[in-house]
Amino acid sequence: MAAVFLVTLYEYSPLFYIAVVFTCFIVTTGLVLGWFGWDVPVILRNSEETQFNTRVFKKQMRQVKNPFGLEITNPSSASITTGITLTTDCLEDSLLTCYWGCSVQKLYEALQKHFYCFRISTPQALEDALYSEYLYQEQYFIKKDSKEEIYCQLPRDTKIEDFGTVPRSRYPLVALLTLADEDDRDIYDIISMVSVIHIPDKTYKLSCRILYQYLLLAQGQFHDLKQLFMSANNNSTPSNNSSPEEQSRERSLLEKAGLSESEAEPPEENSKDCVVCQNGTVNWVLLPCRHACLCDGCVRYFQQCPMCRQFVQESFTLCSQKEQEKDKLRAL
Repeated sequence: MAAVFLVTLYEYSPLFYIAVVFTCFIVTTGLVLGWFGWDVPVILRNSEETQFNTRVFKKQMRQVKNPFGLEITNPSSASITTGITLTTDCLEDSLLTCYWGCSVQKLYEALQKHFYCFRISTPQALEDALYSEYLYQEQYFIKKDSKEEIYCQLPRDTKIEDFGTVPRSRYPLVALLTLADEDDRDIYDIISMVSVIHIPDKTYKLSCRILYQYLLLAQGQFHDLKQLFMSANNNSTPSNNSSPEEQSRERSLLEKAGLSESEAEPPEENSKDCVVCQNGTVNWVLLPCRHACLCDGCVRYFQQCPMCRQFVQESFTLCSQKEQEKDKLRAL
């Protein structure tokens, strides 16, 4: 309609047409520049400014100290028949309690009881919550800062070679770490750690690994401990010597267990350089993908993760500004 009107106006009088267009231009310019004193909301910005000024919501974090550390020593040699070696690294004297063949359902009911009923701060509390739904239990005393290697194995008289097909009703091994001294439980927010460990057997040959780790807090909450994915350095990433058939079988087993390959694989050696500028130190973790790949200078330019292209909902820093300044002073 506007085009038809302008054409008709031009045919009627070219001079009048030019005057109308010029008047419209002056009025529009005056509104944009505020010549008439009217408060007209006008936003002038280019696409680059829009991208640079967009900031992802920063997640409020609270730093807590985890007194427990647990990892598997030589996972390739672990099995149901030969046992498993665990390495502990605890800040205080602790108790390591291993539950072989623990019921999956009872374990998650126990975690809910920690939230709603009573705190699981001792092995006895977990046993009460599990209703003894496990096949065998063994317990070890862990000295602080000792990094002990603990060898765990099912007794031969149990004659257990596997725990059935997937989905299973029992986890091969559940390891509970608790503080041995009752006074230490008032010092730390985290009072126990539950680790769910898969051990290969006759039926399910997925390699040995920690499937889940739960941190239990004194206030009743529990959190699933997740691995962060650092930006990989191509020069230092170890090569995978397994055949394509073995890799395909491993992926299939992971899918049956309800795990993604990225979550279940052991961490590789990683680079600490920002994947964008290759100069700044990686300091930001993007959620929900958990990629740690951006420095302080580059994080404000991205609404999508530069590694997986997933939209960023929240983010948090690995080190505060004060901690970074302290590290710089130490380096000097």
